[in-house]
Amino acid sequence: QVQLVESGGGLVQAGGSLRLSCAASGFTFKLYNMAWFRQAPGKEREFVAVIHRDGGSAVYADPVRGRFTISRDNAKNTIYLQMNSLKPEDTAVYYCGRGATFTTRDSGYDRWGQGTQVTVSS
Repeated sequence: QVQLVESGGGLVQAGGSLRLSCAASGFTFKLYNMAWFRQAPGKEREFVAVIHRDGGSAVYADPVRGRFTISRDNAKNTIYLQMNSLKPEDTAVYYCGRGATFTTRDSGYDRWGQGTQVTVSS
């Protein structure tokens, strides 16, 4: 069955870095666009970044552009989110999603991981 498993979250001080991973299984990974979304307490899930299935294109949300980098390794069926210069407002549960279309809308993703908590202290 389709599985997406995030890892790499944790507690970090403002200005620090984290690298999230999302390991995929149960489907042909290279055929799907993959994205990161996040959800902070009391807020709706929001788009963070998406990468095209061939790895050639990526789109970022304005709050993270220039600080976060999404990448993928189709040989390892894994996507990554390198997060630098972290801010307290980046605190959230981060989810990876699988999408048939290259979109920033969460309705375009049909499978999600369980999420990994990122907490940035000030």
